[in-house]
Amino acid sequence: MQASTPTPTPTPTPAPHPTFAHAHPQWPRLYTFRRCPYAMRARMAMLQAGRVFEAVEVSLRNKPASLLALSPKATVPVLHLPDGSVIEESWDIMRWALAEPDAKGWWARAQSPENLEWVHRNDGDFKHHLDRWKYPQRYPSEPLAPEVHRNKAVEVLLRPLEATLQSAPFLGGATPCATDLAVFPFVRQFAAVDPTWFATLDLPSVRAWLNGWLVHPLFAACMHKLPTEGVNRFPML
Repeated sequence: MQASTPTPTPTPTPAPHPTFAHAHPQWPRLYTFRRCPYAMRARMAMLQAGRVFEAVEVSLRNKPASLLALSPKATVPVLHLPDGSVIEESWDIMRWALAEPDAKGWWARAQSPENLEWVHRNDGDFKHHLDRWKYPQRYPSEPLAPEVHRNKAVEVLLRPLEATLQSAPFLGGATPCATDLAVFPFVRQFAAVDPTWFATLDLPSVRAWLNGWLVHPLFAACMHKLPTEGVNRFPML
């Protein structure tokens, strides 16, 4: 899955100058994975912006050769545009989808220093602790117990988020913005590790915000289940 930290050393591409045929030549193609929070934020932004696109559901154990040729690091999401250009980071995909035109201000409201800091904090320290809480088996040499990372994740993001959401229903203020879309999938993932424990936390505003997104039509559309093979037009919202 995609991370905003420096990427590992790329593996050689299958071909020096690969070309790709789109199922529809005028549609962007999004390489995605349904449960990946980075891919979720990209899909939600594309849907919110009304972008018509086709999608490939990537098997993380058997990544398609076309993805490997486009992006040697092969982490989802990756967006292949009809002009041949490639966008490899989820926040950049969100920018492409939402920034122009931005009639409803979803991208503009996300550009405040405070909202950019939320994305930095989410993709940095919070994701670090979330991974070590959710997947401790991946970090056998980690000196801290998973519960320590769980508690650090609460302090680094969720407690400050609670304070902010007490004064406004969204990170965009009275209405959501790209920052809400960027942070929500990771808070969802964190809450799902141990829902019973999460329910005991004194975070009523965070829970209301999270639950609102969980039942939002945009999230329901984003979680449309694609076939495991082939290129498919992603259903519009």
